[in-house]
Amino acid sequence: MAQPLPLRLGVNIDHVATLRNARGGALPDPVRAALIAQDAGADGITAHLREDRRHIRDADIDALMDALKIPLNFEMAATDEMQSIALRHKPHAVCIVPEKREERTTEGGLNVAQDENKLAHFIAPLREAGSRVSIFIAADQRQIVAAHRIGAEVIELHTGAYCDAHAEGDFETRDRELAAITEMAAFAHDLGLEVHAGHGLTYDDVTPVAVLPQVQEVNIGHFIIGEAVFRGLAPAIQEMRRILDEVRP
Repeated sequence: MAQPLPLRLGVNIDHVATLRNARGGALPDPVRAALIAQDAGADGITAHLREDRRHIRDADIDALMDALKIPLNFEMAATDEMQSIALRHKPHAVCIVPEKREERTTEGGLNVAQDENKLAHFIAPLREAGSRVSIFIAADQRQIVAAHRIGAEVIELHTGAYCDAHAEGDFETRDRELAAITEMAAFAHDLGLEVHAGHGLTYDDVTPVAVLPQVQEVNIGHFIIGEAVFRGLAPAIQEMRRILDEVRP
């Protein structure tokens, strides 16, 4: 088995902004949440600027770029508007995700194989600007090969189906999804891609993903923000950090 690589924790702060926007006004402040996460052991902050600005807003990205000492992972759709914003800010990383207005959350991975030529041209200026380009995809060999071919440096494997099956007690499906994630993490690593994982991960189901030696980062948002209602934000992050550090000291 491959020697385990260091494991990073990215904390997604989108849903602090969701809560703010539900009431209007300025509170709770997602930038304050990002700074708490930074101090509590997060290795990076993820923020998804959606086309409809349903949670993170442009001013949040401006403020995060100014305030953070740890990397910002800027999640975005492959649109001209988002490319322009990313090129203006030049964040540490950009993660290209599929996006539909009617979805509550990102429902699946990007179909890179279908839009290879378009995406190759889309990400080239981002790479030239110095941002690491990540593609959010399903644990599917065809999509991983396409992501590699267009010049992505990182893939983030969508763990949503695995997490949903675990929560529903459908352990046969859970194990099948985990097997696919395991196989494709190794496949992507062998191609030279850096492997991340995220979507729906919790204290209860993160370990089987975090233990995979090729996975270098997990990105977790909704669960941590929800858990913060009961524990507080810093303790919620610190508990996830503790679990990850036990898996990969």
